[in-house]
Amino acid sequence: MSLMLKLLITTLILNSFVYAQSASDKVAEFLQDKFSENPRFSSLDVKVSEEIPLKDVKGWNAYIVDVDAILKSSPKKPVKQRMIWFSDGNVITKDLVDMYTGASLIESVKPKFQKSYYKKENLIYGNVDAKHKIALFSDPLCPFCKRFVPNAIKEMKKYPKKFAIYYYHFPLNRIHPASVTLVKAAVAAKLKGYKNIVLNLYNVRVSPRQRDKQKILEAFNKAEGTHLTLKDLNNPAVEKQIKEDFNVANALMVNGTPTLYFDSEIDKTKKKYLKVK
Repeated sequence: MSLMLKLLITTLILNSFVYAQSASDKVAEFLQDKFSENPRFSSLDVKVSEEIPLKDVKGWNAYIVDVDAILKSSPKKPVKQRMIWFSDGNVITKDLVDMYTGASLIESVKPKFQKSYYKKENLIYGNVDAKHKIALFSDPLCPFCKRFVPNAIKEMKKYPKKFAIYYYHFPLNRIHPASVTLVKAAVAAKLKGYKNIVLNLYNVRVSPRQRDKQKILEAFNKAEGTHLTLKDLNNPAVEKQIKEDFNVANALMVNGTPTLYFDSEIDKTKKKYLKVK
């Protein structure tokens, strides 16, 4: 083999190795190094879970980044965070803004809705094999949810062969602390076999700022016709269901309510179900 041919083969191998490091790997490596500069972390792991090409910005991709870290100040409480970054392979930025509309492109990027998120525990109405799957994230004390969710559910539940409605509890505890207890009560009631819990949940009359769990539960029992006690709310199965709902919401980076997915695609209009013939 000639020296020239050896050099050519070596060059091709090196180029292939460089190419093998994908853009996702480069982003993960850069952020790993950058975040590691923070002295508060005792350990850190950065991974890119999704790479999404931007339709309106040629050559740029959005990256769904998962960060698992442990703080020196609280080693028993791991920190898990999902974030979005943008890169063209040479530069990286936390946000891109449309100069014509002023809109952040972060709003146009969402993680994929995985099939595994459709769990039987979340199915409240419709058949599993219905033509369309609706995933709804809601807080029962959210004013927007109160206006939208009950009517949307009532309309879709008329057609069980068309719509399978999956409901995920997403209480906004910072602004509606009472919703946390309400959600626990809703899960506990469903575990006991009560029906139409979610729909009746929006009829509970209680202040969103109420923190007295007993008063909140009394309001829930009155609206639902149930007889739950605070002990029922402390059932480990209740905590498990709520945690699983939060995990799905966090994986999808849901940050507001109501959030609706129509056939695994986020529906910002929340009206696609109305167009189904």
